[in-house]
Order: sequence, then C-alpha cells, then structure tokens
Amino acid sequence: MAADEDNRKKPSDPDVREPSRRRFLVNTGFALGGVVVGGALGSLIPRKAKPAAPANEPAPPAVNYNRALMFFNQEQFAIVDAATERIFPSDSNGPGARELGVAFFIDHQLAGEYGFNGREYMSPPFYTGEMVQGYQGRLKRREMYEIGLREMENYSQTKLSKSFAGLTGEEQDQVLKAFESDEVKLTTISASGFFKMMRGNTLEGAYSDPLYGGNTDKNGWRMRNYPGNQMSYTDLIEKEFTAIAPSSLQEHMAGH
Repeated sequence: MAADEDNRKKPSDPDVREPSRRRFLVNTGFALGGVVVGGALGSLIPRKAKPAAPANEPAPPAVNYNRALMFFNQEQFAIVDAATERIFPSDSNGPGARELGVAFFIDHQLAGEYGFNGREYMSPPFYTGEMVQGYQGRLKRREMYEIGLREMENYSQTKLSKSFAGLTGEEQDQVLKAFESDEVKLTTISASGFFKMMRGNTLEGAYSDPLYGGNTDKNGWRMRNYPGNQMSYTDLIEKEFTAIAPSSLQEHMAGH
C-alpha cells in the first residue's frame, strides 16, 4: 500500500499542476467568449505562433502618432491646411506648409496654453490697442480661430458657392486677401487681425522645432540653412563658415 502511494504522483508535482492549470485557463477563456488572450493569463495559454514574415518583405512604414487632431474638427483642419499652404506654398526651394505639417502645429498650439492665452492678462477693461501692442480683448486665440474659420467658410460659400477647402488656389488667395485687407467686415474680431495671426502661426509651424508638430524632418530649417538646436559651437567658432546639419531637441536624447 505504501509503495503504491510512493509511486503515485503527488498534487504538488509540477507535471500534474501545470497541465491542470492550463486546462482550467483555456476552459475559462472559452467560457468567457475567448476574451482571456493577453496579459498574465493569456501568457499561460498555449497558442499557435504567428508565421514569420518573409525575409524580403518590406517593413511597414513608421506611423507618426503626432499627426492627430487635438483641437480642430475635420472641417476646420481642412480649412487651415489649405489656407496655410497658400500662405507658405511649396516651390523649387522646398516643401510648403502642408508637407511641413503646419496645420498640425497650429492645432496642437491651440489645444494648449497658447490657445487659452494662459500667460496673458485677460481681464477688462478692454481698449483698442496700438499697432505695437497687438490684440487687446477678451477672446482667446482658440475662440478667434473658431470664429475666423467659420467666417472664412461663410465668405467662400457666399461669394464663390464652394467650401474654402474646395476652392482653387487662386480662389483661396482671393478669400485670404479679402481678410487681409479687411474687405470682410466682421463684428466680433478683426478679419485682418485673424489673417495676421494665422500667417504668423504658419511661419512658426514651418520653422519651430519638430517637437511641436511642424517643420517635418527639419525641412523648414534645411531651406534656410539653419542649424537648429545645437548644443555648442565651440569646435567651430574659430573656423571659417561651416555648413551644419540641423539638429532637433529630440536628437539630444539619443544617449539617454
């Protein structure tokens, strides 16, 4: 009797315990509709390995997760994307605003402190500012964009019977010039003030560090032969002019 008990595997034996546990988890997964597939539980369930990709199959293109909207809706983004491309068009010198991701830069800025005028005094009384003072009012920049884009769309539909994003380049220029010259009469904001703000934001997006969503692949800097964010020039300061490949803030993280 004792010999039979010695030959019988004990419940603590791993050869007995592990298959039993796997069977339980597999059955549990079936009971839950097969949802137990990941994490600590899923790792215990034996599954067929995925076949390896062919050696000559190209790697999938990298996804830029920064290219997503944080403030604009799709219609607003289409207007800004088209307008900034007319303000900063592609030509023989290099890419334009669309390729540089300027509309994404503006979207991300308006979603943050810049859009909320977070570091500015925004309390009354409000007076018309001098030219050197800039905007004086209660509206935040994100609110000015919402109004300005809506009025650009209304003007395009009224004058040209099409959405701004659907106009030809020449027609879009016509609308932008009407805003720049205050030909468009708005009650809540200045049409020319809105145009100047968008023009300034366009240039900022083309030449800011790629960290902020624009200046894709530092191509804005390359057009200007601008070196970007260099840590030091001490090894070059005593030399003749030297062309330097632009460097972004991200590249300073390579050693960390």
